Amino acid sequence: MRKLLLETLKGNPGDRAPFWFMRQAGRYLPEYREVRSTTKSFMDFCYSPDKAAEVTLQPIRRFGMDGAILFADILVVPDGLGQDVWFEAGIGPQLKPVKGQDEFDKLSLASFHDKVGAVYETVARLKNALPAETTLLGFAGAPWTVATYMIQGAGSKDHAAARQMGYGNPELFGKILSLLVDATAEYLCRQIEAGADAVQIFDSWAAALPEGAFDEWVIKPTKAIVDAVRSKHPETPIIGFPRLAGAQYTKFVAETGVDAVSLDTGVPLSWAAENLQKTVCVQGSIDPHLVVAGGQRMVDEAHRILDALKNGPHIFNLGHGFVPETPPENVELLSNTVKAFRR
Repeated sequence: MRKLLLETLKGNPGDRAPFWFMRQAGRYLPEYREVRSTTKSFMDFCYSPDKAAEVTLQPIRRFGMDGAILFADILVVPDGLGQDVWFEAGIGPQLKPVKGQDEFDKLSLASFHDKVGAVYETVARLKNALPAETTLLGFAGAPWTVATYMIQGAGSKDHAAARQMGYGNPELFGKILSLLVDATAEYLCRQIEAGADAVQIFDSWAAALPEGAFDEWVIKPTKAIVDAVRSKHPETPIIGFPRLAGAQYTKFVAETGVDAVSLDTGVPLSWAAENLQKTVCVQGSIDPHLVVAGGQRMVDEAHRILDALKNGPHIFNLGHGFVPETPPENVELLSNTVKAFRR
């Protein structure tokens, strides 16, 4: 059976834009919250194939998206490398920070696949459980974004600790990025081998960087991952998401070799059609907060996006992930709106 989303990623769009939503398996769904309440920690949730597969399937059952994205977290990778990772309610992710060579020396790929193997089991279960027409998406965080958490020990607004290490101790910072490139490439390949049809690399904090650092810490590591994955799985599409990268989107697309690029809400659609969509599939980009509001304004904006990008390969999505207060009925209306639109 034809998988509309997968074919669109390969440059063969159909009569409508396929769609999926970042964080479509999440706290806005009561059935997700019910499953989450049965796990003692978020990391345990990520490493529970039964539960992770179930919450991945929940939005597909409700709304019939064309793509299902694996339920996991970008911090699975540093956890697999041996860094202490945990989540605190009301605070978010916490890590024992990598501040110097001593902490870095404790990280290793030696037991990586054993530690994260449950994620591959989740992918395999999803492959068997999803409708035949639904594209299964794997994912990982990009090295720069993951490194910001590893070095800071938590999320941050300005990613100062990572930036200062990158400038002040480039040798150690380069080792961290190199290890993350290797781990991430292997992690994505294993997801593909378990059944993922395509993968996305999330660089959520790409906006923090000036041009030179963007080239070195975003483009170079992403290209290395793309090259490594493609050498083993040349037919598997790879989506990049350099969130809030602005005009640097064009360089990112040209130099990383991704097959598709996800757009944040700030990317003008006409610019994307002219500068990106002629060479790659584009994905996005309705404002998730507009989906909280819902109503006719949301429908009108969905139509505007679909119309602006209808002349090339386009996957409808959000400009970032759903927020917890999103009403499920608004997601249903948005899903039906996208399904009804024809090119």
